[in-house]
Amino acid sequence: MSQPRWAVVVPVKPLAAAKSRLRGALPGVPHEELALALAADTLRAVLACPAVTEVLVVTDDARVAAAARAAGARVLPDEPNAGLNAALRHGAAGARGWVAGITADVPALRPTELTGALLAARNSRPTVRRFLPDTPGEGTVLLTAPPGVPLDPRFGVGSALAHAASGALPLDGDWPSLRRDVDTAADLAEADRLGLGPRTAALVAAAGRPARATG
Repeated sequence: MSQPRWAVVVPVKPLAAAKSRLRGALPGVPHEELALALAADTLRAVLACPAVTEVLVVTDDARVAAAARAAGARVLPDEPNAGLNAALRHGAAGARGWVAGITADVPALRPTELTGALLAARNSRPTVRRFLPDTPGEGTVLLTAPPGVPLDPRFGVGSALAHAASGALPLDGDWPSLRRDVDTAADLAEADRLGLGPRTAALVAAAGRPARATG
């Protein structure tokens, strides 16, 4: 049986407002450059995933939109302008078939791990929404929905519990680079140990810190 192809929605805030808890994490590196690098490396990995046929970036930031288009993603303006969940619903509304939403802050992501998570979502309880908690277990990095089922995102503080309460089932797999979202300097250090994507790795190196770039 052939595997389904996925549309993946990636919402990205305006860079000036994104990742506020990371401000100052890399001395000498402008905050907007770091936020853009996180998103660009996430997109790079998602687009390299063989299970993904389309990536929809929902953003009103011109630099993010330009980087997304250059990478091969489709850009949608954030017409709801009402936060992360509204942006995800907006992007998912234009997709067909299997749909996933992923946060734009997993710069160590390896395409093979995303492939594994999407395959697990498809093959295990394939008629219900699935979500993947972040490394601490309280947040969510990935939410999936089968054809005909609304994505119904509940991202935010305590989103793992919120997604479970909404009827979504957790995914269980060994995908450390997918689960490692980056909100703080400590998260960035952990992502560095896993192996950062090239843009984030370059900024870490420019700040005088070692960085292990992913392939």
